[in-house]
Amino acid sequence: MTSSPCLPDPGSVQRRPALRIGDAAPNFRARTTMGEVQLRDFRGRWLILFAHPADFTPVCTSEFIALARTADEFARRDCDLLGLSVDSLYSHLAWIDVIRQRLGVTISFPIIEDPSMAIGEAYGMVDRSDPDSSSVRAVYFIDPDGIVRAMIWYPLSVGRSVDELLRMLDALQKTATGEVLAPEGWRPGRSVLLPAPQHGSALGEAGDELWFYRERPDHG
Repeated sequence: MTSSPCLPDPGSVQRRPALRIGDAAPNFRARTTMGEVQLRDFRGRWLILFAHPADFTPVCTSEFIALARTADEFARRDCDLLGLSVDSLYSHLAWIDVIRQRLGVTISFPIIEDPSMAIGEAYGMVDRSDPDSSSVRAVYFIDPDGIVRAMIWYPLSVGRSVDELLRMLDALQKTATGEVLAPEGWRPGRSVLLPAPQHGSALGEAGDELWFYRERPDHG
């Protein structure tokens, strides 16, 4: 007679709370292709932390090339780029060297090695029970105070849009003070929205029935 497998009691499994928008980004210290870094090193600037499942993969290579070619656009917005995967530092170095030699593109931002998936677990990209890093396809927008302001997840088969990452960054920076909102597809120079009144006495001040949808030119 074959015995059934012994499964863990779900109630006994300790799971890390999911990382949410508005949470402090978990700090870490790790080796990268440009030396050791800590998350705290990026305080005072915006940071886009993005993870990929493995080096030498087609979609990830296309993303890294696009990010490298637009790195100046992120820098102009006071934003740093920081890649991450479970591959070793030596794999990272070999991969970016091939990209430089064969494709003529220099990866100018650091890439973290996370072979134990400790950082991936801390950020909720992977769980301790996951057999591999195939679910590591996430982007985190972290503000100058170390707070997570947005997260985007992608499937393995679809590359990230660098244009959308820049658009999201612009929108987050524009709305950071809470004075305005970014409408659908917003880009710098387009009209922004004013927050809806939070008190009944302010409804009459809006001047018309569209008190809940008030546009204002983007003053830069």
